[in-house]
Amino acid sequence: MTNFELIILALVFFLTSIVGVVTGSNSLITVPVMFQFGIDEKVAVATNMFGLTFMAIGGSIPFLRQGKIDVKKLSPLIILTLIGSALGAALVGYVTNQSIKLIVSVAMIAVVIFTLVRTKGPENKGGKHSGLGLIATFLLAIYGGLYSGGYVTILTAVFIAFLGMSYTESVGSTKLVNVFSSSIATLVFIWQGLVDYTLGAVLAVTMFVGAYIGAHYASKMNEAWLRRIFLTTVVLLAIKTLYDFL
Repeated sequence: MTNFELIILALVFFLTSIVGVVTGSNSLITVPVMFQFGIDEKVAVATNMFGLTFMAIGGSIPFLRQGKIDVKKLSPLIILTLIGSALGAALVGYVTNQSIKLIVSVAMIAVVIFTLVRTKGPENKGGKHSGLGLIATFLLAIYGGLYSGGYVTILTAVFIAFLGMSYTESVGSTKLVNVFSSSIATLVFIWQGLVDYTLGAVLAVTMFVGAYIGAHYASKMNEAWLRRIFLTTVVLLAIKTLYDFL
């Protein structure tokens, strides 16, 4: 890879990290871009996950500093995420790209419909919907470890729908959960020898800085703007992923 190509990749990752703090779905853009530069598909997924770990850390810090994340509430979700994401990462190589695109397309459309119908989270704080939230978190963690495209976007909707979180709390909480999802998946990929450390180091720094900047502003946004940005992105990604699949 030439220096120019590396700069282009770093720029793409930086910009998507800034926006991705709110919207998620970075991998739906970054991984296909890596394919265009001739990077092996499995290496691209693994190295992207390496960078996502640092992006999630950078995105979590501003929310933690401002007390927007309830770490105690997230503890069981983090445990389920570690197990699920490890399983998902171990499955890389057994799922085709077409299958992944179909899964993401269907999931994105489901999120769009749900978000349009329900304007805010249910009136419960871990009540009758919490069991569904735990199940959904575990299943999504498997997908998050496998590829991660759209993972945080859908997880944000799950936290709002089933765990009664606000948009701000959900956006912050998914960043912290994603630290554990990406970390365990990265460890599995390292064990499989799939991570490009030279490229990964550049992307890690780029994504950390981009996510920190994005989270700094996102943590101060009101609920209405977070919802608009989130919903708009989900709609566009649903159209794009379905188009790519068809």
